[in-house]
Amino acid sequence: LNPARGETAIEIDGAPRKLCLTLGALAEIEHALGCASLKDLSVRLKTVSAQDLIKLLAALLRGGGEHRLAATVPDLTIDPHMALKAILTCFGRSVE
Repeated sequence: LNPARGETAIEIDGAPRKLCLTLGALAEIEHALGCASLKDLSVRLKTVSAQDLIKLLAALLRGGGEHRLAATVPDLTIDPHMALKAILTCFGRSVE
């Protein structure tokens, strides 16, 4: 993993998976959450729902090359707190 590129790992079904905040993932997240700008997105991310977590996790998995897994996010058994921590780590690493 390359933290400087906004990459982080998350364990799903006992296997490490890569999340990455690519430009494409960022655009997908903005659109999915109805944000017109990065400023809007930063405000929007302060309170997220379970649906938001699904959208965020799927976009970041696709950014990390995990396309098949991203398509199954709604069906995954995953701790929401763990998912949120990984997502926030991914965003935090991309701006360091």
